[in-house]
Amino acid sequence: MSRQIKDIRNIGIIAHIDAGKTTVTERMLYYSNFVHKVGMVDQGTTVTDFDPEEQERGITIQAACVTFSWKNCRFNLIDTPGHVDFTAEVERSLRVLDGGVVVFSAREGVEAQSETVWRQADKYHVPRIAFINKMDREGADFYGTVDEIKKRLQAAPIVVTIPVGNGPPHFKDAFRGVIDLIKMRMLLFDAPAQGSVVTEHEIPEELADSAKEWRAKLLDDLSLYSDELTELILSEEEISEEMIRGTLRSAAISDMAVPVFCGTALDGIGVQPVMDGVCYYLPSPLDIPPVEGMDPTRPDEPELVRRADPNEPFSALLFKIQADKHGDLHYLRIYSGTIKTNSRVLNPRENKKENMPQLWIVQADRREQVAEASAGDIIGVIGLRCSITGDTLCDVKSPILLESITFPETVISMAIEPETSDEHKKLKAVLDMMKRQDPTFRAIENEETGQTLISGMGELHLEVIKHRLLREHKVNVRVHNPRVSYRESIQKPVEAEGMCQRVLGGKKHSAGVTLNIEPLVDANQALEIASECNDPRFLTQYKQIVLEAIREESQSGGLLGFPLINLRITLKSVVITEGETDETAFRVAVAEAFRKGLETAGVTLMEPIMKLEVATPEEYLGDIVGDLQQRRAVITQTLQRGSLKVLEAEAPLANLFGYTSAMRGLSQGRASSSMEPLAYGPAPPEILKSFMLD
Repeated sequence: MSRQIKDIRNIGIIAHIDAGKTTVTERMLYYSNFVHKVGMVDQGTTVTDFDPEEQERGITIQAACVTFSWKNCRFNLIDTPGHVDFTAEVERSLRVLDGGVVVFSAREGVEAQSETVWRQADKYHVPRIAFINKMDREGADFYGTVDEIKKRLQAAPIVVTIPVGNGPPHFKDAFRGVIDLIKMRMLLFDAPAQGSVVTEHEIPEELADSAKEWRAKLLDDLSLYSDELTELILSEEEISEEMIRGTLRSAAISDMAVPVFCGTALDGIGVQPVMDGVCYYLPSPLDIPPVEGMDPTRPDEPELVRRADPNEPFSALLFKIQADKHGDLHYLRIYSGTIKTNSRVLNPRENKKENMPQLWIVQADRREQVAEASAGDIIGVIGLRCSITGDTLCDVKSPILLESITFPETVISMAIEPETSDEHKKLKAVLDMMKRQDPTFRAIENEETGQTLISGMGELHLEVIKHRLLREHKVNVRVHNPRVSYRESIQKPVEAEGMCQRVLGGKKHSAGVTLNIEPLVDANQALEIASECNDPRFLTQYKQIVLEAIREESQSGGLLGFPLINLRITLKSVVITEGETDETAFRVAVAEAFRKGLETAGVTLMEPIMKLEVATPEEYLGDIVGDLQQRRAVITQTLQRGSLKVLEAEAPLANLFGYTSAMRGLSQGRASSSMEPLAYGPAPPEILKSFMLD
């Protein structure tokens, strides 16, 4: 494999569920000779969907990394999930990737989760190319999907290949190949060789006008990014392939344009041009800005930078942990420097040194041990002890703290309880392992009831966790129905004082705090904590302790026991008594101030609101709308997508349990839906009243 940094491509395959991400990945592996037989999602034989849950359900649940070569490039590819319940896998993958291949279904176009992953890529400024897949399906609409990419995603798509034909094989003009608008040649893919043999042909006469039109549009779009190209177009001079590709590459890397390809991965048509497009148009680690971070020993100093250079001080981000009872595998993206087996590195968050006894190139469920790795690599490490997802690992002599990864809050919970005391110990160990692996999974034990409350991102997320407990880890537990993860806020601003005057263990503890607690409107789960106290003794000795106590108190629950959101909490003043004030006293004072403040301000119960998209044949539209209205849904938009009506709605999660089954029943199995967390909104008074009565 090439070790030149300029030839490395760290890319992710991202898309809505069922758009064909894993099939695209499988074809890439086959054409690069990484595998010698094409795996099938429906048969559970793909390389990246190796987990039994994935093979059984036919979906990707956890992001899988695989490394292979294509032409002169070395791909570090991560196949990500499409289901919204596992969006954290996409989040942490995009945090460390340099580019993305976004897959769209030509029949469904830009779907709800397509928009979500696109926004995630925007958040991390990840350049991407688009592959419009499933051109062999009835109702496939390449040009309509390109238009949706432009309108719904506010992107600038630049079409590089256009389809030859459209629809399934029994159609008269079935989809059978693509036209490369840069080479101006028709590419056909040999079916008996499963598309591995690509032949170039002259463009047929009946397609020549369309090809010339789209070639002219390609050049016109690119002229916005190159004065030299504009001059050549105006003077009607010949434009080289190298100039076109160079201009498109610079536009794509600067995140101003999105090269668009088409094909059908299942039939092996159009995938190799996408692989070439990754090499041509997506960045190497050298093409992205140097990573920035802060000096953990001097947080107020200017930011530090690390360039993608093997000779710079080592820095890496731990973005994923694959938990294992024989030793967790930690995935690292190396941004700078070189690391060797048995090296010592620093975790600046913990201010502890870690040993790295084993380095691995991860190939889905297989591993290849290596002696060293350097800037641009994505590797697995076994042997880390105190590092968690989002941590920085760096050179001991040149510390740097990189930006961590933020994950969405859980929206749904379920109670489980072990059958016996022996199972209780086993359950605790398994849940701890699951929490290390999945940052969006929560597990809190209630010592009074013996139950453990597990929380996740949706019904499927909890169902997968339940199956793993019962089947994979053989833990005998009783499982209770899922319930909504509510949050609390307050009705009005309030100022509250909390005092501690206690004698514990023969020692007097004394402290006081004054908190200003005010609601934030439309803050989307924000919790702002600030201090206006300038007492020198407080700043030097207690500031960190008190602010941490405020955060812990807000997360531990309000008057109803749910975490607090949409609040700004400001520490106004403190009371410090020499010899009597300590951490314990401040924590007691903060707890009392919270209790008084919440009682005075009044509770607002917040429930999770989901963004729901339903695609249905028109004859079932009325029934589906009626059902949604009964579920307290607000329909925000109705669209036409091909032959289907698409409803966009916002609805409380509490009313959407079992919705998929109900929707299928109303539409005789012909409608489909997807949902994702949108925000928290005030719950109806009757729900608040029921909690108050409890």
